[in-house]
Formats: sequence, structure tokens, C-alpha cells
Amino acid sequence: MEPEFAALASSAGSTVVTLMATDAWRHTREGITALWRRVHPERAEAVAAELDATREDLLAACAAGDLEAERELTAEWQGRIRRFLVSRPEIAEELRSLLDDLEPPAATSSTVTQHASASGRARVYQAGRDQHIVER
Repeated sequence: MEPEFAALASSAGSTVVTLMATDAWRHTREGITALWRRVHPERAEAVAAELDATREDLLAACAAGDLEAERELTAEWQGRIRRFLVSRPEIAEELRSLLDDLEPPAATSSTVTQHASASGRARVYQAGRDQHIVER
């Protein structure tokens, strides 16, 4: 079961740290804290404070362009969550459910229609995603 927990912890740690810098942060914090509160109520407030401190560190690292700090913070939470799962394996399904709830819905395929017109020496550039234009 340990490899399964390692994979789940890796996904959870990455998701938690990634969402720290988004609008989904409050929901993420509440979900993780609720899991800890259910299993280790005496540690829940400390975990909430650690999540807040990690978020502050992450935002400062992002502002400074420090990608290594983000990787370190992710690794910290991956390890913390793995140890949590090892100590209480029954919480794995609840964690999976929380992660499913936190993930944005999968993009549905849609049709994009673009129309453009140009006259004279004008140029039109359209793209559905990334576009790189090199003019010489």
C-alpha cells in the first residue's frame, strides 16, 4: 500500500501547494484542515497555521521568481501528507474525494470559430492557443 500512498501524497502535495496561489485557496485550506481535524483534532489548528505559513512563503517565492522554493514547499507537503496516510490509511479515500473536488472540471471540447478580414497591407494573426510569430 505504501507506493499507492506515495503517489496519492505526491498528487495531494502538488495540488495543495499549486492551489495556494489561486482563488481556490480557502476551500483547499478548509478541506485539508478538516481531514486533519477528523483524524488528529489536536493537530488541526497547527496544520492550518502551517498551511497559511506555507502560502505566505509560496507567494513571496513566486514574487521573487524562486521556483526552487516552490518545489521545496511541494516536497514538504507531499511528505507530510504521505506520513498522514501511513498513520491513518482509512483516510485515503476521503483525500482522493477532496482532490477530485478541488480539481477544476475537465475541459470539454468546444468549437471555436474565428473570423477575420484584412485589406491593403494589413496582417491578421489568429490562434486558439499559443502563437509565436517571427517576422524578418
